[in-house]
Amino acid sequence: MRTDAAPGGSEHGEQTLTGIGISPGIAIGPAYIGDRAELPVGERVLAERDIDAERARFADAVALSVRQLRNLKLRAAALPGEAAEEVGYLLDAHLAMLANSRLTRGVDQRIARTRLNAERAVQIEIDELAKGFAAMRDPYLAARIDDIRVVGARLIRNLIHQPYTAYAKLAEGAVILAEEVTPADTALMDPRRIGGFATVFGGTDSHTAIMARALGLPAVTGIPGLLERARNEATVVIDGSSGTVIIDPLPETIETFQSRREDFVRERRVLARLRRVPAVTRDEIEIRLEANLELPVELGQALSCGATGLGLVRTEFLFLNRNDLPGEDEQYEFYAGLVRGMGGRPVTLRTLDVGGDKLPEALAGASGADAANPALGLRAIRLSLKDRRLFDTQLAAMLRAANDGPLRVLLPMISHVDEIRRAREAMEQVARRLRRRGLGVPRSLPPLGAMIEVPGAALAADTLAGEADFFAIGTNDLVQYALAIDRSDERVAHLYNPLHPGVLRLIQSAVEAALRRNIPISVCGEIAGDPRYTALLLGLGLRELSMTPRNIPRVKQRIRNLDTVAAARRMRAIMDQSDASRIAALLDDFNTIAETR
Repeated sequence: MRTDAAPGGSEHGEQTLTGIGISPGIAIGPAYIGDRAELPVGERVLAERDIDAERARFADAVALSVRQLRNLKLRAAALPGEAAEEVGYLLDAHLAMLANSRLTRGVDQRIARTRLNAERAVQIEIDELAKGFAAMRDPYLAARIDDIRVVGARLIRNLIHQPYTAYAKLAEGAVILAEEVTPADTALMDPRRIGGFATVFGGTDSHTAIMARALGLPAVTGIPGLLERARNEATVVIDGSSGTVIIDPLPETIETFQSRREDFVRERRVLARLRRVPAVTRDEIEIRLEANLELPVELGQALSCGATGLGLVRTEFLFLNRNDLPGEDEQYEFYAGLVRGMGGRPVTLRTLDVGGDKLPEALAGASGADAANPALGLRAIRLSLKDRRLFDTQLAAMLRAANDGPLRVLLPMISHVDEIRRAREAMEQVARRLRRRGLGVPRSLPPLGAMIEVPGAALAADTLAGEADFFAIGTNDLVQYALAIDRSDERVAHLYNPLHPGVLRLIQSAVEAALRRNIPISVCGEIAGDPRYTALLLGLGLRELSMTPRNIPRVKQRIRNLDTVAAARRMRAIMDQSDASRIAALLDDFNTIAETR
């Protein structure tokens, strides 16, 4: 991180911080400090018999807060230079406040003495401590009040099981600054009101980053010291392309970034003109460009960007920010709305893929989120097949929606052929039950596809192709699992590389298996929407790509400058390489030649 201060931007001075740009675009607006939001805390007087249970509930919130801070401290170790030490000291201070401190002892005693609910007891205890510190008139202690309030807010959020939900009340164009933004938090952001966000932690390929790009929200992560340097309502500039955040910008700085924002919007408009132009290569090979959909608001974006279908609908949206599970009718309305909205274009619905950073609260217990490694545990298709009530409800809603237009069902994290067989049996059973209920189901059930995102699935693609009706390669997880890298962990994120020769061979294996079996195959990971990789994917033989809607025009522009024969020739040269840097050089050289035509 770099921090520069210049006098004159305000009484605080202009500050420039650098992090990781995860979603392009420029936002200029008033800051909203996520960690300092006012939380909705009610006051309840407990019955005598409930006091011990309430004290235990508070103890659980303290334990959860400690686990969260320890995890953040581990991640902070990967921050550059002195930033790691700086953030580590801050998190140590927060941990100390939770370790049998005056704060935690005071809350516990207050619950027992006054019979107040835990979150209200936390709020009162923080106010009392703040008054005591302020009375000492010591600048150092006064600064510690902010730390106490941040820790208290964490405790209250964990007690009431609520992420940052005040977004709807923010001033238009507000820029959110926070320690961390979860996928659930991102789902609450309305891009018509929120300008963008910046955080202390996060990586380029996290689920949060994917959702930010999907919503078109400029975002920067990995900025140590962000919250210590910012304040509510201060003017903030976020440049998600360069990874820059400027607090209290000078007037001339604002003018510069307003001009850049206009250039960015102008470029988007130029690309938008390609909406009705076919994605055809120079040698007249048509490529299907479909949209990945994360949230309902993206349907209009998909159509306006010229998507020929929805290649991946992530259904997790329905399960976020709620304590219950969506029923069959609620899911049906959502799926049918997408199918009708696409007007006859195909829609591919992925069954629930939960775990890791995408865990809905209502499934926290069922999915084994407390397992040693939830990313490798009971999740995705494994959870669906184990909890048939969950799976059958989703399948029923999808089958009903298939009456409204072309629909496919995609199974996440397939690793064994038996999983496809069991899922197909479940679909047939659900179809029979729906017919008995008098509900319409298509005579031919929707095609059932397999996500290729586990190395074992790519290597066994020939066998899987005998059972699946189509493949979709999820390169985000395929790279992660192939290279044993958590793409959201800053300490190893630099090792995450789709051009690793092992990853390319896995993709090649899946593509060749699909072509031999004559089943459709697409790529729906992040590389599908990056023009840098377009020639590589076409050279491998792929003719279907699915991506964030906003990336479709840019990829289409690249496709129209490419020749598939030349791309295949360069791909053969690439597959002969054993060094990722040499692969990157060959690919970038090919792209440069294509751009100059």
